[in-house]
Amino acid sequence: MPIDAEAVTGSLLGLAVGDALGLPRENVSARRAERLFPHLDRHQFFFRRGLFSDDTEHACFVGQALLTSGGDLDRFRCDLARRLRWWALGVPAGTGRATIKACAKLWLGWSPERSGIWSAGNGPAMRAPLLGVCLGSDRERLRAFARASTRITHTDPKAECGALAVAWSAHRFAQTRASEAIGTAELVAEIGELIGAEPAAAKLLESLAQMRPNLEAGRTPEEFCAALGLKRGATGYMYHTVPVALYAALRYPNDFRTATQSAIRCGGDADTTAAVTGGILGARVGKAGIPPAWLDGVIDWPRSARWVEALGARVGEGAWLAEPQRALPLAVWALPFRNAAFFVWVLMHVARRLLPPY
Repeated sequence: MPIDAEAVTGSLLGLAVGDALGLPRENVSARRAERLFPHLDRHQFFFRRGLFSDDTEHACFVGQALLTSGGDLDRFRCDLARRLRWWALGVPAGTGRATIKACAKLWLGWSPERSGIWSAGNGPAMRAPLLGVCLGSDRERLRAFARASTRITHTDPKAECGALAVAWSAHRFAQTRASEAIGTAELVAEIGELIGAEPAAAKLLESLAQMRPNLEAGRTPEEFCAALGLKRGATGYMYHTVPVALYAALRYPNDFRTATQSAIRCGGDADTTAAVTGGILGARVGKAGIPPAWLDGVIDWPRSARWVEALGARVGEGAWLAEPQRALPLAVWALPFRNAAFFVWVLMHVARRLLPPY
């Protein structure tokens, strides 16, 4: 089955925009975030402009690795590991401990199959939507690629189950368009079938099963988050991020703006929750369904919104499934300067959070 180029580009851009919008509110309580950063109709990270965090970077690494893989799992795994290894040298701000430790192990000689850390952090979820959109028509291949992507950094089965749930959701959303409904019960059943009899999946499937009655009652993602008992919002734990992100996409399946804003309002790891929501829903609505002002408001470089779109277009062509392609060129020489500036501004945000309003 050919790849849906529009869904690929929409998923990658949707993830990137959700990441940039949610970044200012990362790990700020929902109540305090409303006071510090109340304007979710625009970017708020850098003077009404947005920047990408590791969520977007990891999704782009997956896209580049797919291009160079030629559809071969071992090539994909090695290329993704190489990109993560070099990325870690840039001392990325706000990255999970498991991911950094795994990258250190890669530098010390561990293979990508053995470099992961026992953790159920949500890092693999940010790498999953693109895999689902590209490989969802072949379940076994999707399982294999999602497992490889996950285990480079995270070995807890919960991380893999969550990544598979996100990947499959992105695939199913990509198969639909605005006029088509998405059956929640059917989607949850398909996720359960894809994950299989993994005992670690029980808690995730239990949370996903709660989506249908909450959707039928018309509850918002914030109310669903509270119903799951997440008083501090959707934290960086995989089984917090995935149900909340998927619920936001299902609650507003044709409204990228409202779905992303609601995911952010849930609090916690807001940038990743919004990124995963955007990656899933972007596969359905495409670039046309993403507010243009949100795309134009991103000032990141060299991995700009335009560059991300170009990567999505290259991956969406699908030529890499037949033979390896060249990765999309990127001005890597500029990354140390960009990362240094980004780190300084993150410190400014940390300082800002110490000040009123409380």
